[in-house]
Amino acid sequence: MDQGLVSWARRVKRRNAPPPLWLFSDAARLPDLLGAVRGLPKGLCGVVYRHDTAPERAALGTLLARLCRARRLALVVAGDARLAAALGAGQHWRGGRRFLIKPHPGVWNTASAHNPGEALRARRAGADAVFCSPVFTTASHPGAQSLGTFGFRQLAAFAGGAKAYALGGIDGRSVRTLGKSCAGSGAIDAFLSIS
Repeated sequence: MDQGLVSWARRVKRRNAPPPLWLFSDAARLPDLLGAVRGLPKGLCGVVYRHDTAPERAALGTLLARLCRARRLALVVAGDARLAAALGAGQHWRGGRRFLIKPHPGVWNTASAHNPGEALRARRAGADAVFCSPVFTTASHPGAQSLGTFGFRQLAAFAGGAKAYALGGIDGRSVRTLGKSCAGSGAIDAFLSIS
């Protein structure tokens, strides 16, 4: 776990706001999702559950939801509003596109945004956190053009100020370059690395 990122998250954590750190699940790059979640700092993190094509997605989601509740971690489900409701989890809206099914009450709902249109859509849909990406070069999207610090700040303005979260190439050093426009961050590798 990148301790620099954890330290940063403790400084930016706000009351009545989504957690400042989010682990994005990835079936290929993060085969032991439950093990990774067990290592997350309590009360400081959330999990974006993607595993879209996993045949055991619902069963793994049930275990994940139970673990997240026990560790006081937020949980959102990408791409499946029914599963989110069944797990008592929030929803993650790709491209800011909100599901037609009403979100579960009392949970955080997040969205992804790669351009101003998606960021505005997420903001209007009522997302609690908007993951602007990719901010820096990332293994999740090799070859994709990154926003960089300036581009992130521009996209953050469309997302709605304190709702802008950084995703893509985020670690304890890179997140500090984003300044006050960054309310939180999402990552995969930063949660697995040791520093």
